[in-house]
Amino acid sequence: MKVSHILVCAAAVAALTACNSKGENAATNEPLNIKPIAPPSGSDWTQVVAATPAGGFMMGNPEAKVKLLEIGSLSCPHCKVFEDEGAPVLMEKYVKTGQVSWEFRPYVIHGPVDVAADLVIRCNGPKTFFPLSQALYKDQATWMANVESAPKDKVAEVQKLPTNQMFVAWASLLGLQDWAAARGVPQAKSNQCLADQKMIDQEVQVTSDVNSQFPEFTGTPAFVINGKMIPNVASWDGVEPKLREALR
Repeated sequence: MKVSHILVCAAAVAALTACNSKGENAATNEPLNIKPIAPPSGSDWTQVVAATPAGGFMMGNPEAKVKLLEIGSLSCPHCKVFEDEGAPVLMEKYVKTGQVSWEFRPYVIHGPVDVAADLVIRCNGPKTFFPLSQALYKDQATWMANVESAPKDKVAEVQKLPTNQMFVAWASLLGLQDWAAARGVPQAKSNQCLADQKMIDQEVQVTSDVNSQFPEFTGTPAFVINGKMIPNVASWDGVEPKLREALR
């Protein structure tokens, strides 16, 4: 799917898929004996992160018994809730054991806003992807407010730019280059990633592939365990019982 096509369709996609808010089952407190798997020497499994062939980033043991995939958008408020409530428990209680791995795969809900954000946090590679994504979720209200308050004529001007300039300009509207520079990603490096056509095409392809691979996908966040999407689950309270069930 071409960039121009996905940007034109972004508003329609957002209206149809943004932030699944259906109900989930409550997490179970039944005892679960998880036998830890030893991590690489000098680290724990939450420090083992690698890019995946599907365009995401995976934290944890690549040979884990249970593979959790999160399909998320950095601009989605429901995804932020999962990050705030679920990610700390997921990492400490499950990923560290080596029995569960966690892949985050970006999905473009809000067109160029999501693409710009994704490009910035993946710019420094796997090692910093999760810390930067966690920090960006924490500051979501701030950078999303920047684009909401941007003059309409400025937004229209940015939309007309070539793709190798558009996302640099969108990131500037969002304040992402300065945000990233304060967290160890120099502005020159951010701009290089934001103008990288190969990286831009990959962002678009990941979204297209999600739609093809998971026709039942209805919104972000969505969760897949061992290749099977969990229906009607968009929060940690719904994900954890499914993880525990898979670990049994």
